[in-house]
Amino acid sequence: MSEWQPGFEPKILAFACNWCSYAAADLAGTARMQYPTNIRIIRVMCSGMVHPGLVTEAFQAGADGVLVMGCHLGECHYQDGNHKAKARLAVIDEMLSLLGLEQERFRLIWYSSAESERFAAVAREVTDVLKKLGPSPYRRDASEYADKGIIQCL
Repeated sequence: MSEWQPGFEPKILAFACNWCSYAAADLAGTARMQYPTNIRIIRVMCSGMVHPGLVTEAFQAGADGVLVMGCHLGECHYQDGNHKAKARLAVIDEMLSLLGLEQERFRLIWYSSAESERFAAVAREVTDVLKKLGPSPYRRDASEYADKGIIQCL
């Protein structure tokens, strides 16, 4: 576990499905709901498209936390994409332990497009948890990897 550092602001990368999670995040912004700006969202068509390798690459590029956000189970616009996401991302816990990272640094979350308040609440909660955990041991100065084209939104 990393040490808490005063002034530390975690970098959180979120993969959000286009139909529900991204819409919830967009609605939270449109409604001017207050939540930390630590989250960088990458819109994907379906949470089932997020390969575990993308999650580990985000951590290795310096993300302090990663979220994968999809439609509620049974409500996927692609029938069973969120069930595929749940199955595919089940290996993440093991991968995190191999990387020496706490499991609290990753979350798989289900939203409907109307759950903007829940999105804002989860954003606050995740940011608070990561502040307590401190920076990822893989975190580096952005200049170290910006020229290499590695997940530039961090």
